[in-house]
Amino acid sequence: MGGMSDPTILAGPSVRRLRRREGLTQAAMASRLGISPSYLNLIERNQRPLSARLVVVLAEQFDFDPRSLRQDEAVGGVDGLRRRLADERFADLAIDRDEIAEWLAAAPQAALAFARLFDASGKDVAAASTDPMDLVRREIERWRNHFADLDAAAEALADELRLSNADIGAALAERLRQKHQLSVRILPADVMPDALRRLDLHARQLQLSEVLDGPSRNFQVAVQLALLEQRDEIAAIANGAQFTDRAAWRLFRRHLAAYFAAALLMPYGRFMRACEATGYDLDLLQRRFGVGFEQLAHRLTTLQRVGQRGLPFFMARIDRAGQYSKRYAGASGTLLLESETSCPLWAAHEAFERAGRTCVQLVEVPDGAGQPSRWLTLAQTVERSGTLGAGTARFAVVLGLEARLAGQLAQARGLSLDPVHAVPIGPGCAQCHRASCLQRALPPRGAALEFDERIRGLTPFSFRG
Repeated sequence: MGGMSDPTILAGPSVRRLRRREGLTQAAMASRLGISPSYLNLIERNQRPLSARLVVVLAEQFDFDPRSLRQDEAVGGVDGLRRRLADERFADLAIDRDEIAEWLAAAPQAALAFARLFDASGKDVAAASTDPMDLVRREIERWRNHFADLDAAAEALADELRLSNADIGAALAERLRQKHQLSVRILPADVMPDALRRLDLHARQLQLSEVLDGPSRNFQVAVQLALLEQRDEIAAIANGAQFTDRAAWRLFRRHLAAYFAAALLMPYGRFMRACEATGYDLDLLQRRFGVGFEQLAHRLTTLQRVGQRGLPFFMARIDRAGQYSKRYAGASGTLLLESETSCPLWAAHEAFERAGRTCVQLVEVPDGAGQPSRWLTLAQTVERSGTLGAGTARFAVVLGLEARLAGQLAQARGLSLDPVHAVPIGPGCAQCHRASCLQRALPPRGAALEFDERIRGLTPFSFRG
């Protein structure tokens, strides 16, 4: 039944549709469920949640599929609808999160119909639907980047490895040797000019490039273990996405292998306890678990285990041009990552000039209803080395957390989270309607430009809408 035992499930419309399909009165259905008609009436009006017992009885009495209670996942939940309603076509309606939640609870089928129509006709989503990267990102968001079965398997293996060797690198290599008859070999960059990891079954070696640092080597070994030991589970999850694009399937499979690897290096229970004990101190967590900043940032977006949830971070990786190469909203609900490029006023760009240091910034962005939402963001650069003479690529990795929750973070100590200190930023010029921004490079898409030859404003574009 999975998450069906969640006591907060409000499923009035689903229960009402089921009762009408069976041709039953409330009194008749209540009798078969072993509850009073008045209590069933409250359930159908979303004034009482379904208990785990009632879900079981519904399944037994009416051939009811409990998964239908999670139809909101097909639209990405409240956050999925918020992203769609953030489109400039709805900007004047000021639909807030509470209205969206009420709509999804009261009329989930209507919400699903809207989502399908929007996805089919909206130019941005329609374009994204053919792109493997966007297809995979939407699937990851549907899961909120938390894959419970992979997490549990990784945690069990981590405990087993810890018993054999406290040095995680040595334990991973020994696991490969004993269970898979594979040795780990570090090769010079000129021998592996175009690869970081290579499985050579003829030589029975997992070959790693010397350009990888210690945390990256451990991660690559963990990825290989995921591909060897979790192949069926990973394939099952990837198949469940029902991608018609083979490239999307393979990208999603690669994400799942990396997910398992991160969960192996940062096992859920131990990692959560360390987060809470240190106030999510990023430097301490990196040292304690022997991981890099990007690996840590990934992991912080996945902490959604029922009964043991972490703070809802989002994570992004951008280049100097502001292009996203990774975007994980997790459970944060942020709309900041929904544009093609990032805002140049974001301190994530400043990180490129301050390599090795964390750039902390309180930002204010409009939410789906045009109201301000505030986020504490932390950005660091990460580097990717190539072969000799190929140079180094540099990216900025950003973690973000709602300002109302950020007081719990070690990195927020001594920092004012007062809204007056928030820096207004937007979702990239083409989607930003902030009129007075001196940094503006383009008018917002769809806005009506205005011209007055008697006045030259501070910004190059004046517009309405």
